Amino acid sequence: MRDKRHTGTLRIATGLMIAGLVSACSGFGNTSLPANAPRVIGPDRDRDHIRLVSAFGGEGRAPQMQRLLSDAVNRLVMATDRPDESYQVTILNSPVVNAFALPNGRLYVTRGLLALANDTSEVAAVLSHEIAHVTLRHASQRNELQARSELIERVAENVLNNAQEAAVVQDQARSTLASFSRSQELEADKTGITVLARAGFDPYGAPRFLTALGRSASSSSNSGPGRVDSHPSTAERIAKALQAARRAGPPGMGETGKLEYMTALDGLPYGDDPSDGVVKGRRFTHARLGVAFEAPEGFTLENTSQAVLGSSADGERRLLFDAADTPAGQSLEEVLRSTWTDTIEAGSLLTTTINDLPVVTALSNGKEWTFRLSAIRIGNTTYRLIMAARSGGSDLENMFQRTLNSVRQLQPEEARRIRPLKLQIVTAQRGDTAQSFASRMPVDRALDRFLLLNGLERSGPLRPGQRYKIVTE
Repeated sequence: MRDKRHTGTLRIATGLMIAGLVSACSGFGNTSLPANAPRVIGPDRDRDHIRLVSAFGGEGRAPQMQRLLSDAVNRLVMATDRPDESYQVTILNSPVVNAFALPNGRLYVTRGLLALANDTSEVAAVLSHEIAHVTLRHASQRNELQARSELIERVAENVLNNAQEAAVVQDQARSTLASFSRSQELEADKTGITVLARAGFDPYGAPRFLTALGRSASSSSNSGPGRVDSHPSTAERIAKALQAARRAGPPGMGETGKLEYMTALDGLPYGDDPSDGVVKGRRFTHARLGVAFEAPEGFTLENTSQAVLGSSADGERRLLFDAADTPAGQSLEEVLRSTWTDTIEAGSLLTTTINDLPVVTALSNGKEWTFRLSAIRIGNTTYRLIMAARSGGSDLENMFQRTLNSVRQLQPEEARRIRPLKLQIVTAQRGDTAQSFASRMPVDRALDRFLLLNGLERSGPLRPGQRYKIVTE
């Protein structure tokens, strides 16, 4: 979460808040971005590029990894049917696992994705997949289908004048788009693996990384109920990727580039950027802004560039915490009224003090969700804590009060103790175990994290002389 004094105030309507809290995109292969950009890569003032880099926390500075990725892209492009086209890869300073492409040839991979990969062939598989989306013109095809779907929806609403029929048409349109996207993902996987093998990389890097991606998604899934997934299931993608790899040749035919990749990965920042706040379990701390809070038991927190989002395991409880840009002298009551566009229940506004901080709370009842709102002032910064529960959630009030009571000003000494995490590459010695390496990692569920990062099963032994990833301060 960044300081909103530099990014502007978010106006949160009920529908927008639910959308922001319910959905998040993970996994590579997302090309739902403008398809009308020029094919030649433009300068850095390119609007879409600047917007994307800003949304994902800026560029990640890792010169050795950047060179490795650029070399891999050059090899892949030369193996495509369009070797004259230009591509440029950017590392995004984000802990989420994601990659995507713009139609103009800009490729993006996050720090989180690089941390999950275990060799050059795996990350090259991701890049080859994204290049395939561009060469196959998937974004343009999707935009055309989207335009047709929107036209059909408008006809259903305005001509048929039947809200129920319009809703059916909209659901059909969404289903069609999702099906179209799934076919695109599988096509990009198949084409990408063919190019991967042609470029001399191990084609089995694709199913290996998809396996890691599936494990990562299952360990941090936040898909809401009723969500139409535009990607095939990971199991389906792995199965088809294995088929494509076998068609390319037997195992061991291509380069994995594991040594070079591990060397480039050593020292890469891991997890949240401390300048944007740090999530550890249910606790969020932001050293620069000097604020901290703790989510309720059973909640999972995600720190984004705009806000901290939280969700219960069943998706029935949600949380948002952010910093608001407020005019000088604006009261906390005015902050809630001006940034919450739905109705605030009459008589629900309450002014109080929590942990020596001025606070105003309120209640808002939506059709399906009930919201508890608060504005908290620390120094010159105003924060909003908003919690939501599906209507009928009787525990909302207690959860809200416990969370609000945990909001506090971070003391300077405590802020100084927040140190950035990074990946360290270590070589296993005789007697080393997954548990002994995990014990050196200052993260929650350290053993699970170690196994995930290294593509290991719980019962799998470590090999002396093999290099492994651990997380250190």
